[in-house]
Amino acid sequence: MSPSGKPVPPRDSLTSEINKPDFRELDLGSPVSPLRSQPRGLTTTTTTTSSSSSSSSGSVTRHPPVIGRSGSVRGSQSGSSSGNLRTSQARSDSVTSNSQPLVSSSTQSSATSPATAANVLPTGNICPSGKIQLTGMTQSRSRSDVLGSGTGTYGHGSIMRGGGGSGVSPAKPVAPVTVGGSIRSSPAAMLGSDAEEVKRVGNEMYRKGLFGEALRLYDRAIALSPANAAYRSNRAAALTGLGRVGEAVKECEEALRLDPNYGRAHQRLASLLIRLGQADSARKHLCFLGKPSDPMELQKLEAVEKHMSKCADARRLGDWKAALMEVDAAIVSGADFSPQLAMCKVEALLKLHRLDAAHSKLLEVPKVEPFPASCSQSRFSGMACEAYTHFVKAQVEMALGRFENAVMAAEKASKLDPRSNEVAMLHNTVTLVARARVRGNDLYKSERYTEASSAYAEGLRLDPCNAILYCNRAACWFKLGMWERSIEDCNHALRFQPRYTKPLLRRAASNSKMETWAAAVSDYEALRKELPHDKEVAESLFHAQVALKKSRGEEVLNMEFGGEVEEVYSREQFKAAMNLPGVSVIHFSTASDHQCKQLSPFVDSLCTRYPTIHFLKVDIDKCQSIGNAENVRVVPTVKIYKNGTRVKEIVCPNKEVLEYSVRHYSS
Repeated sequence: MSPSGKPVPPRDSLTSEINKPDFRELDLGSPVSPLRSQPRGLTTTTTTTSSSSSSSSGSVTRHPPVIGRSGSVRGSQSGSSSGNLRTSQARSDSVTSNSQPLVSSSTQSSATSPATAANVLPTGNICPSGKIQLTGMTQSRSRSDVLGSGTGTYGHGSIMRGGGGSGVSPAKPVAPVTVGGSIRSSPAAMLGSDAEEVKRVGNEMYRKGLFGEALRLYDRAIALSPANAAYRSNRAAALTGLGRVGEAVKECEEALRLDPNYGRAHQRLASLLIRLGQADSARKHLCFLGKPSDPMELQKLEAVEKHMSKCADARRLGDWKAALMEVDAAIVSGADFSPQLAMCKVEALLKLHRLDAAHSKLLEVPKVEPFPASCSQSRFSGMACEAYTHFVKAQVEMALGRFENAVMAAEKASKLDPRSNEVAMLHNTVTLVARARVRGNDLYKSERYTEASSAYAEGLRLDPCNAILYCNRAACWFKLGMWERSIEDCNHALRFQPRYTKPLLRRAASNSKMETWAAAVSDYEALRKELPHDKEVAESLFHAQVALKKSRGEEVLNMEFGGEVEEVYSREQFKAAMNLPGVSVIHFSTASDHQCKQLSPFVDSLCTRYPTIHFLKVDIDKCQSIGNAENVRVVPTVKIYKNGTRVKEIVCPNKEVLEYSVRHYSS
């Protein structure tokens, strides 16, 4: 019987109303029961299913009425009526009655009151139509989910919560536990053997967002009733909440194995497959009755299909900007957990020479473990979906110079999809490029630089966008004294990997050899940003800056690398420092000021990083005359002089502003 009191239609007719929640769980996105929650103090009744499909004789044994808490008298009986009862592997209508009371978790003890003659429930059998026969008795109120209050045992005349039958199975009281100083009931403390009651508490945990607790309870319900398809579907919902989409798909498939016509499992599986980008499989489950069971999900599916098709077309044409746009559109439309779409985004970024972004996105690709067997042979852009993941990974690993990893990824892709020509070509390319790189490295170590450059060139013919091979060949040209060719290969490497420091260092060295000092200083300054603590780079920058000044005809006096901040003690010393050629930075401070103490170490680091600049420090407590002459009223104050003329004054500077000013006037 349905909660509304209407007869439950036969199973075949249920398939036409698959959108509506059945008696096993609530809506598609939640396994919670559709019945309203029971008010506090009322008894929770559950049913226990049985796999037996046989029926007994129509004899009925009646028991004395049980006096309820509210004073109403409950009828109790045991036995079952003969007739044709429909059973299935997932659910059974055969009933086992029990005369023991069921105590809810909110009730610590049962209590009875003196019997009254009010509100007596019928004790008759359930008619074949599903309606309760009233044998002259009256009932003052009717509820679809709970009849009566108190802890009495209901007979076959009662309508059980959950709709799974009319029998009552006992459950042990939930032991109270203390959490954070308060006492509450713990789902883990439920040790009862009633699968429906365990599932009900699991639904409560799911509704509260406690997916881990819900999952444990659904596991227990499945252990008690392994053939129940609804429990598997509920477990899939909890796994989805935990982000374990691959396992959720597997549970939905198991639910459908137990009950192939279970509409709710079809819907849930279709929703999961849309998220995975498995559009064809999703459509099959969404329209398993010949028409879509959820129009909203159908709209989502059609949008995902459209954008995935456009993405595949753009990829085939090499229009990577369009592919990137369509991937984002498909993800927004609903395929937010699709590994192949995420990998397509990685591939598009790689082809657009945005290697850093591609590598970052590779770490964010959704992990679907285990990958559903039903999806393993589905294809994306002509490749098996799982093979495509390793196909793209091989390309990223090769671009990063991790050739051994690239070969392993390409081999995995080839094993997963041996029929794909695109996978086979990549596998061959990666293998040959890796061999060329190894051969070039061996020749370089043997100081056979010309032959090594030829080996790297062979690899570049197969992979013309590989920054590592360009950088390696640039090293060969440098050793051979061919500076211009070295700079040219470094430029190619930096085009494909702008933050790759090795070609930047080799280009700077080549510019130094060619005495193009301005370019060398620019490269070394860029290297200082990437490698701020590298002393060799700092020293190279110093010598390049000195050489640049000399090439411009500027006077260079007493300039040594690794100098320290010079402390000024007299006005004569201060004037002499101001008259030095070039740039001078003066830090006015006091020993007692907290901000000055914080800034001083940073000024020391700037002295090391910009060795061509004179850095001086003036303590205005020790040299008040200098402070007065320079009109310093607030410390810390920094003044910058260039060739004896003040060009900048900064009061209480932050580190970023100070370094920007120093760098600006040092050029």
